[in-house]
Amino acid sequence: MTLRARPARVEDASGIARIYNQGIGERIATFETRPRTTAEIADALRQKADRFPTVVVELDGHLVGWAGASEYRARDCYAGIAEFSVYVDREARRHGVGRAAMEALVVACEARGLWKLVSRVFVENEPSLVLLRGCGFREVGVYRRHAKLDGVWRDVVIVERLLGEASGP
Repeated sequence: MTLRARPARVEDASGIARIYNQGIGERIATFETRPRTTAEIADALRQKADRFPTVVVELDGHLVGWAGASEYRARDCYAGIAEFSVYVDREARRHGVGRAAMEALVVACEARGLWKLVSRVFVENEPSLVLLRGCGFREVGVYRRHAKLDGVWRDVVIVERLLGEASGP
């Protein structure tokens, strides 16, 4: 098995949508409930490509995971901070795909001058929390009752990783 991470292309939109929609359906990784279309993912890739990277991971030539950065806040003072997401095809989990995606995303974000990655992870999503700890993310705290998913309040762990110059002493 050979893993290869690379920058996402618009042609990857179908595979990214397929994997993201698995995560939406599983109700463990996102508050989103509406599946995404290939066209929506392709549009998002085009719109953010210049500023915020998305990477994909292939396993023996098949797209099995992705990670992407997006705008954190619109204010200029936050221009170097990005929110991130990472998703792995359910059939490829526990094979290093998530780590490969996150490591490639960190490199791509540093190359674009970003100084911090942040996200929120459901408290019960232990596999993602373990992955992120292993990739150098720190748990900042917990937002209690951050939002409802299917009518149920959910708590999330806030995670962050400093990049580039910000990660120094």
